[in-house]
Amino acid sequence: MALKKKTSTKNPPILSHEFVIQNHGDIVSCVAMLFVVGLMVQVTSPLAYMFIALHHNVTSTVQDSEYGVPIDVLRYTYGVRDACAVFFYFLICIVMHAIVQEYILDKFSKKLHLSKSKQNKFNESGQLLVFYVISFLWAGDIMVRENLLTNLSSLWLNYPHNTMAFTLKFFYIIQIAYWFHSYPELYFQKVKREDISSKLLYPTLHLVFIVGAYLLNFNRVGVVLLSLQYLAEAAFHTARLIYFSDKSESGRKGNFFRLFFMKCCRCGIQGFFSEGKSILFHLWSSK
Repeated sequence: MALKKKTSTKNPPILSHEFVIQNHGDIVSCVAMLFVVGLMVQVTSPLAYMFIALHHNVTSTVQDSEYGVPIDVLRYTYGVRDACAVFFYFLICIVMHAIVQEYILDKFSKKLHLSKSKQNKFNESGQLLVFYVISFLWAGDIMVRENLLTNLSSLWLNYPHNTMAFTLKFFYIIQIAYWFHSYPELYFQKVKREDISSKLLYPTLHLVFIVGAYLLNFNRVGVVLLSLQYLAEAAFHTARLIYFSDKSESGRKGNFFRLFFMKCCRCGIQGFFSEGKSILFHLWSSK
């Protein structure tokens, strides 16, 4: 998902399409900053808090396993006000996209002297690789904290899982916000009209799966399956970046890694669906 900047020194008219495309990172960051500043003003802090913080929290009392005393545990459910949080972090995703593009990917692509089509693919893989690696590590941390790896039966036992920990809910909010931000990025990238439909399919499929898992209380299953999928996708885009950056051996090293990681990606996708069917079977049989 490339963020292309016009090399012309002529400044476009203010509020024109070209002006918005060139400066969309700064514009969106100013909008996001209004919410942050709003927290500091007593009159606007309730409204700003609605967009920045997570809502629909519930407190339950559980018995401490070590000391045997009751303790209060703060958990979260989903609700209408989650849309406000998704909107704010949707703005943050646009800003982070522009930062990664300008300060990381543009510096590498200038050294590689790629063609326009290859540069777009290089930038797309670079953006997705950063997101996939961060999401995979985050999902792994959640699975360790929730003991999902050591106790796989917890994925389907006591379904539906109506409540979530803070980190798990925040994970889903960020996931939804990130894939929603892919839609305006098509405008910022000046994607051709005939290519829009194919570009829309990828984020839409992710949104259907993530929102479905979030709203249908498959939050534990969803984070496990997303970690598997993101690991395979990260491997694929790593190979893609190696392919574009490997010029010394005419791309032979990149082709080798690309084929190897594509095999890993295929295995990951197959495992994604087979594991999902197995978990859904357990959920169905436990009813």
